[in-house]
Amino acid sequence: MFKCFYPGVRYESVYAIDFNKYYEAGYRGILFDIDNTLVMHDAPANDKAVRLFAELKEIGFRTCLISNNDTPRTAPFAETVGTDYVCNAGKPKASGYIEAMKRMGLTKEQTMMVGDQLFTDMWGANNAGVYAVLTEKIARDPHFHIRLKRAGEAIVMFFYRFYESRHGGVRYLRDYS
Repeated sequence: MFKCFYPGVRYESVYAIDFNKYYEAGYRGILFDIDNTLVMHDAPANDKAVRLFAELKEIGFRTCLISNNDTPRTAPFAETVGTDYVCNAGKPKASGYIEAMKRMGLTKEQTMMVGDQLFTDMWGANNAGVYAVLTEKIARDPHFHIRLKRAGEAIVMFFYRFYESRHGGVRYLRDYS
């Protein structure tokens, strides 16, 4: 019923993901949401995000930010972390994901999406046929419309946890470092 919103896996944080594992599995590109995935909502790129993108490039990944935000929010962030971006992406429509893959020169089989929202990031990734990786949000959402979406996401997550327990056990991976 809600499978279009389900991630392939979920992590406590983007910084808890073992990206080497995904590179070894054949992924070559990563699409990232910005707000509440990489940094707190509306925050600029921080040193942690800059280090992450440098490490991903060192591994061999191509990266691209995909955001429903406009250019003034997305472009400076992308410049700071040294990656391409698609703004006003219209998530959950597949078109923004397809544009991002085109910019990276990769196929959907080689690409994964990392984000914190079911109704935009995960649904869009699934619409585009991209492997969907869910992270916990970094902080409480400052905008009412996002908090309203989170209430709906809580219902979907209830069913996802049930689905998860019936299909291969718990796939929630925590950062214990």
